[in-house]
Amino acid sequence: MNLLLPIMLVVMVVMLYFSSKKQKQAQQDRQNQINSMKAGDEIVTIGGLHGLLHEVNTEKGTITLDCEGVYLEFDRNSIRTIKPQTTNEVVAEESAEEVASDEKTEE
Repeated sequence: MNLLLPIMLVVMVVMLYFSSKKQKQAQQDRQNQINSMKAGDEIVTIGGLHGLLHEVNTEKGTITLDCEGVYLEFDRNSIRTIKPQTTNEVVAEESAEEVASDEKTEE
């Protein structure tokens, strides 16, 4: 019976250690994700608003979302989900830009 209390304490300390380590890793991953976002990424805010990232202002700590032509400014920490722009979307945008520039040069 005297051995039970120290064993329980050791188990609790180990559980707390791994729990805090996992939480710190999740926080670091989220910070890396926020730092790596760029224009064109699809963003979902904590309020449930969906939009495309238009601009990141690191000085003010804000982002500007394009919500179907309406530009809204949010704090960077108000982001719930970041869906990076897929390579197909990037290629499609580049192709559209090339077509637009070709049309201008033909005129």
